[in-house]
Amino acid sequence: MVFSRFEWMMALRYLRARRQEGFISVIALFSFLGIGLGVATLIIVMSVMNGFRAELLDRILGMNGHYEVRAPENGLLTDYEPLVERLSVVRDVVRVTPIVEGQVMAAAGKQASGSLVRGMSGEQLRKLTVLASSVPPGALDKFDRGEGILLGYRLARSLGIRTGDRIKLISPNGTSTAFGTVPRVKTYEIAGLFDTGMYEYDSGYIYMPLGEAQKYFKLGDGVTALEVFATDPDRALAIRADIINAVNVRAFIYDWQQSRASFFNALEVERNVMFLILTLIILVAAFNIISSLIMLVKDKGRAVAILRTMGATRGMIMRVFFIAGASIGVTGTLFGFLLGIGFCANIDGIKRLIEGLTGAELFSAEIYFLSNLPAKVDPSEVTVVVIMALVISLAATIYPSWRAARLDPVEALRYE
Repeated sequence: MVFSRFEWMMALRYLRARRQEGFISVIALFSFLGIGLGVATLIIVMSVMNGFRAELLDRILGMNGHYEVRAPENGLLTDYEPLVERLSVVRDVVRVTPIVEGQVMAAAGKQASGSLVRGMSGEQLRKLTVLASSVPPGALDKFDRGEGILLGYRLARSLGIRTGDRIKLISPNGTSTAFGTVPRVKTYEIAGLFDTGMYEYDSGYIYMPLGEAQKYFKLGDGVTALEVFATDPDRALAIRADIINAVNVRAFIYDWQQSRASFFNALEVERNVMFLILTLIILVAAFNIISSLIMLVKDKGRAVAILRTMGATRGMIMRVFFIAGASIGVTGTLFGFLLGIGFCANIDGIKRLIEGLTGAELFSAEIYFLSNLPAKVDPSEVTVVVIMALVISLAATIYPSWRAARLDPVEALRYE
């Protein structure tokens, strides 16, 4: 046994508050709370940022391909069927989707909003599970038959329309006449509304059957891009050379990291900075442990001297104060671990409770792009946080314990 029963008894006795030692116990309590809240905050923040990144990645890649092949200089991809066949046989490629994209002005009554039209076949649209799962089956059937288009529910709400109404699409790339360019205007019936949970898509995207989109933008049989879907994002990055070889024509090729590079890089930088900043909370609590133990050693100088004269060794005295300080750090870390995990497990309920009490919206979809607050606990990160907190708190006890062990009993008792 590393620590004797006597050492445990003395350490726990020193931690108990007495009337004349109340201030020391208050500092120890603040140290305990500081470490606990620091560990909990680190776990919560890292889990929320992990969940935020994972949720965004799932939704963005659930709506867009892992690779995008575009014709140079905003041109068209014509006679693209051989290219689709070559890409489809690349390892880890699940499917290749021809799409048509174009900017329009969507108008209904006196309301108007800029939108992005994405044209694709009904078969490929059904494979976008993030979108297709939020649309009634009847709406998808009408979309397959070319009898309507799909709108994000936030866009429909801003225009004051709903399923079954008609919407006017205005394209700036219209017909050239002697008096200038006349915008292209056409009215479509709304077959259904979708709710992907991402503000960007729900407020600005319109899905149209591929053939109808080619007619509207006057592209003939061409498309503006091919989206390549792989088995998962990480494997998609590993087959970049195979994708380039399969394209074998002059074209721009973007992977999902390149198309959203600034966004995901900003998330990673913010995550690392938050980790460093929140670690300071644990360091501050560790300094509180040092100060409380130094004050405890000063207060218990006479008791230590008496123990030394009764036969206690320096190692025994050092272990007593080490146990006293380590108890604060270990229990504080355990408290923070349980608090952080519990908070992450019930984060949506806590968010709704706080919003109900304050009347303020804590997680605005317009700002954070998601409709709910995600949290994904990474066991390896939690382990790193717990070990770091334990190491810092245990290291904080070494110097005060060493000072207590070096205390000279003669000097301590000279004036008694």
